[in-house]
Amino acid sequence: MSDIQLPNSGKSPADEPDAGRTPVRFRNPGLPAHRHRQADVDPRAAKRAERQVLAMLGLSAVGSIFFIVAYFAFPLDGTFATLQVSNISLGLGLGAGIFFIGTAAVHLAKTLMPDTEMFDERHPQRGTEAERTDAAAIMVQGGQESGLGRRPFILGGLVGAAALAPLPAVVLLRDLGPAPGDALAHTLWDEGVRLALDPSAEPILASDVTIGSVFHVIPENLYESDHFLDEKAKAAVLLMRVDPDVVDVREDRAGWDVDGIYAYSKICTHVGCPVALYEQQTHHLLCPCHQSTFDLTQHCKVIFGPAKRALPQLPISVDDEGYLVAQSDFLEPPGPSYWERG
Repeated sequence: MSDIQLPNSGKSPADEPDAGRTPVRFRNPGLPAHRHRQADVDPRAAKRAERQVLAMLGLSAVGSIFFIVAYFAFPLDGTFATLQVSNISLGLGLGAGIFFIGTAAVHLAKTLMPDTEMFDERHPQRGTEAERTDAAAIMVQGGQESGLGRRPFILGGLVGAAALAPLPAVVLLRDLGPAPGDALAHTLWDEGVRLALDPSAEPILASDVTIGSVFHVIPENLYESDHFLDEKAKAAVLLMRVDPDVVDVREDRAGWDVDGIYAYSKICTHVGCPVALYEQQTHHLLCPCHQSTFDLTQHCKVIFGPAKRALPQLPISVDDEGYLVAQSDFLEPPGPSYWERG
């Protein structure tokens, strides 16, 4: 294989009339002399590298096991302290499991696997039968040269670490929330349940909600639930007050608000992100994840973005003490469309 270099005349090839016809050729210098690694020439260094790889695979397995143990050992009780301990423990375990299996693979490749420089000329994608047979033989030879067959401890450690690495993900699958069905059909909202501030759970007086204000709301009885985090994921609400004249009230929703105070599900109907941005001037609610936009003046109809369904409205009224209360549960399913019930 030869390379071509044009004469150095200080001009571009386009300026040289004979540049394309009078190339200057030079000899291919080839590959530099191969430098053997210490593990290639010293059996003790090879054994040391083997032990290092095995230790990293062991640490990966320990990290995966620690993740599973921490998941059950540090349950959430609703406080930020337990949430912090749980997150840190899970993060350390999962990070160690992934990090050390990666470093073991890199160290194995750099110290024990063959690193002789090779090149192969490009050829048609499908070769002859003889070439295909040779390619299969090369693959077998590569596996033999990798040394894994001669190093059963590393092979066993690699298999063990790889087998344990997916287990944290399997454990996390059970934490995706309630199973479909009746668990998603209803929330904690019911007739007479007071609207309360998130996260203090203090009930909200209608007189405290001024025009232009917005409140993040939960049911007052949320923390009485044994699975209040799951329930909050379904029942979270945004409360806003606007001039009643700006809303085009539908006949079937007359009486669902309190003098311009409206309550809508906070869970985006696209994939369930929290809708947390309210534009006071335009009366738009925005989802920060995928920019779905809902118009409060049209009962939170979708006016932009991937969401296909309006935010469900929570019917509200005022009790004898002046506190805002729910008239009922949502009359349509909150959350992403795949939560819909028949």
